[in-house]
Amino acid sequence: MAPKKPARVKARQPRGFVDRSAADLYAQDRMLATIRHVYETWGFEPVETPFFEYTDALGKFLPDSDRPNEGVFSLQDDDEEWLSLRYDLTAPLARHVAENFEDLPKPYRSYRAGYVFRNEKPGPGRFRQFMQFDADIVGAPNVSADAEMAMMMADTMEALGIARGQYVIRVNNRKVLDGILDAIGLEGDQGRRLTVLRALDKFDKFGADGVRLLLGAGRLDESGGKGDFTKGAELADDVIARVLRIFDADGLAGVGAAFGGHAGVDAGLEELSQIERFARTAGYEADRIRIDPSVVRGLEYYTGPVFEAELLFDVVNEKGQKVQFGSVGGGGRYDGLVSRFLATPVPATGFSIGVSRLQSALKNLGRLEGGARSGPVVVTVMDRDRMADYQAMATKLRAALNGPGRPPVPVEVFQGNPKQFGKQLQYANRRGAPVVVIQGGDEKAAGKVQVKDLALGKELSADARDNAEWREMRAGQELVDEADLVAAVEAILRRTGAPARRAEG
Repeated sequence: MAPKKPARVKARQPRGFVDRSAADLYAQDRMLATIRHVYETWGFEPVETPFFEYTDALGKFLPDSDRPNEGVFSLQDDDEEWLSLRYDLTAPLARHVAENFEDLPKPYRSYRAGYVFRNEKPGPGRFRQFMQFDADIVGAPNVSADAEMAMMMADTMEALGIARGQYVIRVNNRKVLDGILDAIGLEGDQGRRLTVLRALDKFDKFGADGVRLLLGAGRLDESGGKGDFTKGAELADDVIARVLRIFDADGLAGVGAAFGGHAGVDAGLEELSQIERFARTAGYEADRIRIDPSVVRGLEYYTGPVFEAELLFDVVNEKGQKVQFGSVGGGGRYDGLVSRFLATPVPATGFSIGVSRLQSALKNLGRLEGGARSGPVVVTVMDRDRMADYQAMATKLRAALNGPGRPPVPVEVFQGNPKQFGKQLQYANRRGAPVVVIQGGDEKAAGKVQVKDLALGKELSADARDNAEWREMRAGQELVDEADLVAAVEAILRRTGAPARRAEG
């Protein structure tokens, strides 16, 4: 009996995770370099923390989540310690600062870019692995540090090509929201507090009428024929009217009129007034940084000012509806996080950009440059026994065409089966190669080499009447001395717009 063939493993991608193309990665690198440059001009320096942290160091909650101890990928180490993949970049920073507290300058200004992981149900636009780019100031209790975060985010949006009027950095204060909840009699009632905050967070989606329902008896969502009912906070009508004052055209005045005199609300409004004054004095007007008492972030996370970077242009969602793009990042003051590890209070404020979402926004705006790069210069193989010669030719081109601080010009030797030369040209075309190098035995003996401009060859070939004429015209191809190989390739790169080391003719 013949042995049973082993079953093939099915190639399948884990749910909530994605493969990314070269074009996407090149575009992301360019975007990250722009963000990094802005952060560094504001005095921030990089730090990197590991993907895994001890589970107890990550804390008992996720930002923007009310499911304690859930949402993380965890495993038990061989010493029976539990480890978890980081769910954000802030909790690992808090651990890093606490562990190195005596050696770090304070305030400590740092930035980090990296992947984070959420063990949540994936859906459209919702992934289990995604990248964030954070900046934080640890050890600065002053509200001026929060103002800096908002101003730097505005600079970042514009550096990426998002024009004024297409974005706004919205700023609120958790002291204001917490004070309002206390003032309407929900002190200590965590369930209804969360219900109210979630209702306020739906203003952009449902408007004032929808929020009024969610603050009252509840709201029936009949979109898509589902008829889902969301239970409300069951506030009295007069209380709902007071709470909705935060959506007045001048939110600060509305909150002050409805809730002024409450110590928490007044303290939060004073900090917002200071942030507004710092921003306006520095030249950041309301079209860039807007004080907005309706912003809700981090139901369990933040302790003071909170920020949200919102994009204001319209896109079409998965249902074909035209909607505003919305948030691409946010943050705020989290004075309690580092202090979990230390007896000393350690104030901190920070901001996190959702890299994938921001990249999608830039693609919508046509601002995502750097996604396409020139393909390689391909040295073809006419004789397998002369592979060393072809490698030497590629090495010479690689050294001549590339230099420090210049866009890379890739050069490669064809490593497939060289028997069918047409397949080599097909490969070069598929790779987007601007030029191929050809040297058979006769050319080698004569000290010559062929260089072929693929784009020009394609253009000229369109005029050929038959294969015989096409072969005769050797479209886009020229024979040059070996000593002139670099100059010939550079001339083609300049003609096609691919990067070349020298600009002279």
